[in-house]
Amino acid sequence: MLTHSNKKTTLAFLISQLCMSAAFAVEESTPLSAIETVTIEAQRTSNGVARKAQEEAPNLINLMTVEEMRKLPDVNIAESVRRIPGISLETDTGEGRFINIRGLDADLNSTTFGGLRLPPSNNASPFGGGRAVALDAIPTGLVGAITVTKSNLPEQDAEALGGTIEITPKTAPLNGKPFFEGRIGTGREQLRGTGITDLSFSAGGRFGGDGPTKSGISALSDNPFSFVVTGTYYEDKRGIDDVEPSFLDDGSHSPLAYAGWDQRWYQYNRKRHGVGIDLGYQADAKNSYYVRAFDAGYTETVLRQRLTVTPDGDPATTATGFIDGLSANGFDKTLRQEKETINNKVFMIGGKNTIDDKTIDYRLGFTKGSYDKKYDYNSDFNFTPAAGPALTIGGKTITSPTVSYNNQGTGNVPLFTVNGADYLNPANYSLVKFQNSTTNIADQEWSIASNVKLPVNWGSFEEESLKTGISVRLRSREVVGQPYSYKGIPSIPLTSASSGPSLTFYDGAYQNGPQLTTDYLQNILAANQTITANNRTNAALQYQKDKEDVYALYSQYQMKSGKFGVIGGVRIEGTRASYDANSKGVDANNNAFIAPTSQGKSYTNFFPSLQARYELEPSTLLRAAFSSTIARPGFNQVNASLNIDPSANTVSQGNPDLKPITANSLDFSVEKYLPNSGIISVGVFDKEINNYIVNNVTNQTFPNNGLFAGFVGVAHVYSYTNVGKSRATGLEFNYEQRYKDLPGIWSGLGTGINYTLVNSSFEIRPGEYTSMPSTSRNTVNGNLFYEKQGLNMRLGAYYVSRNLWAIGNSTTDVFSEPRFSVDFGSSYAINDFMSVYFNAKNLTNTPLKFVEAGSGRTIQREFYGATYQLGVTINY
Repeated sequence: MLTHSNKKTTLAFLISQLCMSAAFAVEESTPLSAIETVTIEAQRTSNGVARKAQEEAPNLINLMTVEEMRKLPDVNIAESVRRIPGISLETDTGEGRFINIRGLDADLNSTTFGGLRLPPSNNASPFGGGRAVALDAIPTGLVGAITVTKSNLPEQDAEALGGTIEITPKTAPLNGKPFFEGRIGTGREQLRGTGITDLSFSAGGRFGGDGPTKSGISALSDNPFSFVVTGTYYEDKRGIDDVEPSFLDDGSHSPLAYAGWDQRWYQYNRKRHGVGIDLGYQADAKNSYYVRAFDAGYTETVLRQRLTVTPDGDPATTATGFIDGLSANGFDKTLRQEKETINNKVFMIGGKNTIDDKTIDYRLGFTKGSYDKKYDYNSDFNFTPAAGPALTIGGKTITSPTVSYNNQGTGNVPLFTVNGADYLNPANYSLVKFQNSTTNIADQEWSIASNVKLPVNWGSFEEESLKTGISVRLRSREVVGQPYSYKGIPSIPLTSASSGPSLTFYDGAYQNGPQLTTDYLQNILAANQTITANNRTNAALQYQKDKEDVYALYSQYQMKSGKFGVIGGVRIEGTRASYDANSKGVDANNNAFIAPTSQGKSYTNFFPSLQARYELEPSTLLRAAFSSTIARPGFNQVNASLNIDPSANTVSQGNPDLKPITANSLDFSVEKYLPNSGIISVGVFDKEINNYIVNNVTNQTFPNNGLFAGFVGVAHVYSYTNVGKSRATGLEFNYEQRYKDLPGIWSGLGTGINYTLVNSSFEIRPGEYTSMPSTSRNTVNGNLFYEKQGLNMRLGAYYVSRNLWAIGNSTTDVFSEPRFSVDFGSSYAINDFMSVYFNAKNLTNTPLKFVEAGSGRTIQREFYGATYQLGVTINY
């Protein structure tokens, strides 16, 4: 709701600031101003209030309310945030997971809840930094609004090289009225024909004191206490059809010669939850206190039925592709059963007091992100081919069985035929391997912060203030993993561990034979589980224990004189960290052993910022901003542990000498705020980046003894390094309008489009430059919608162009291919309290596709089918 004060009061609208309460309310204060007070009630904020908040903000932000999120079938906040200008989305298992801001990958962003920094909960991030918050663990029903900050203020945490994603909790309305919102829905995942459960509620109000009078609340003391409780649950069982080829890349065969491919049939059962509580006490306009907490995440079980086809690497070219004689174990049937829980916890307590003309706020907070892999069972059944006749092709005799293949399937995936082998018959397979593993990662942080804001009169401007603050963040992270082996594995035939008809999937392109029976081997071999010496070694090498403390001090000046406003200052952050792990080594007798390793890091950085805002005319703004930020090295990147794998001829080691990445950013924009919550804006930006971190692969020859016993020939050494100057420059365009001046029913029409262009560059290899990882040159969102007389319909389209996904060499760099998706959302208000909704997601059945450099070299292509949702919402 948008309210106007009877007094002319100061608009102190600083969203996402480090040390303020995140009630998402701009409160009334005593100094006089021509600006009216704007209050945002996060549990039911309209698009118009959000647009007004963006207009009044002193820095560059974009804001989205939960009301807007609900208009399309976005089940987590990553999928909602992608619709904001400057944002692109990384997906996994058919859902949005990581957010890139202005072409910078998710490890370089900051995610906060009510101003409190969230640690990551998922152990996988696109580039191994381990700092990205996986937003698929946070359901949209848990939050009140999302704010993306693109130009940092001194009061904000500086670890936000790409930007900051602020999650605002739902808060109680100032009018004292109790409220209840509920959602009950179901749906269908089309690929497997599985169901959906969609439940959520929010309730709250104000109470205590003398209570409101008949005419309503006349003072804050009427209802000084407030509360909001929120709960959400979303369950689906998404199917995935996937094929993952690999290439020989040995220099002697065609670039399209396959080393093999996996035909993967997945079933994911994800149970996502979120619970939150917000308690407040505000006895008067000068003193307020709050307690907030939330818990969000999901538990997921995974079934992966996989057939691996492994040619022998001796292809003979024919008109239809390659002919490969299969080795003795050219087929493998495997089943993976895995269960994991990902969780985010937040607790914070704080307050705000005005004493004379000074405003003091303070906060104590605790956040924790955790990943718990409860089990990960993998079984392997090998194929034993029967003897068959020899084939002569192109003058070459090949002993059967044989497979003829090409890469002419949809999206350049393999198509093949097999001769002389009944590879779908489970009687031809027997068990050769069974293993399990567990992993637990706990990343938590305690923080404390305090700020003081006071008016000053240094320049005799109509508004002038100085704000200073301090904060401490104490972070600890521990990684524990344990692989398990099984002794005395019997030669179990696959006929005993499979059932049902032959599985055909991937639009009929692939057959995997009968499905492996779930839980069968766990029940038989449970007593055989053991921890071998090799298991203990691998567990020791997985272990990490990290500490990272950040101490910050800032000072921030803000002024307004007529149409012109400035905010600026400097932030100082000191980092004190230690990174502990285990590493392989050799003793004086050249015997290998495991030893602890530790690396300490200490550095201090200064972050100046200066941002200006000028009202060219009513509702037309010019903005200019300079800001500076940092991204600290990822825990895996900086950890000094050494991992040696002679069987794969690889050596992996972090680089303890890595420097943090820093950036200086310039922004210029023109914004015109249109009637009916519309906007048209154009902005340009430039980020100049120092010490960007990339993974690198070098080739070395090691002596076949001691620590490197078992190494033969050239080994691949994987590590990380800082590179020189990098940059990301670009343009953002945004337009949205509701055409309420059109006659009759047409007045409900509206359109929206935003476009982001990013041109980036970094040194991928010595002397070779390319676009930065995760940078899609073009990102487009388009919306066509209708909103009138209780009917809401919206068609949303999203396009993101190709981007670099993983760094290899000039022929094995991995790229994520362009994606285009279309979603539909609709609702109809039956009355003032009840509405129904119907949504359709991924109508284009957009595949997720990765390719290696070079034409036609698809290494992964998966798709999911459409999703349909139907339900009822209640608002009181």
